[in-house]
Amino acid sequence: MNTFVIGIGGVTNGGKTTLAKNLQKHLPNCSVISQDDFFKPESEIETDKNGFLQYDVLEALNMEKMMSAISGWMESPRHSLVSTDGENTEEIPILIIEGFLLFNYNTRVYKPPDPPGYFDGHVWPMYLKHRREMEDITWEIVHLDGTKSEEDLFSQVYEDLRQELAKQKCLQVTT
Repeated sequence: MNTFVIGIGGVTNGGKTTLAKNLQKHLPNCSVISQDDFFKPESEIETDKNGFLQYDVLEALNMEKMMSAISGWMESPRHSLVSTDGENTEEIPILIIEGFLLFNYNTRVYKPPDPPGYFDGHVWPMYLKHRREMEDITWEIVHLDGTKSEEDLFSQVYEDLRQELAKQKCLQVTT
């Protein structure tokens, strides 16, 4: 069975979860796995020299558990049949994985605010580190402009996904 996996990365509090949930509402057979659901307990999170808990590093996450959840979905993706012109066709199951790979920091607003120096001293350097690692990946990655409105970003991603899913369906029919 064909599946379609989408990754959404970006800075903490940058709108990844909102975009993923909006896409899930509009796409058939869509599941979401959020990296935030796989943080280790606070007692297992390291603290830096300034006393900040280091949540913006992979070591703060139980990646084995997350990969297990992804593998479980891949082995048994949710799917359904839809009727078009009296024929039942199977929709391609979609998985959205969203997490904290950092791209944009301008929309980072917390109440209470981050302690002084936290963003510049930890979050932004981690963003640069992860961004450099991503530049070496050969997958097709589309970078979004985090200064655009939530609605514009959703429209752009949704339209791109609709076009890609249509291509996938055509490939299924011809094979």
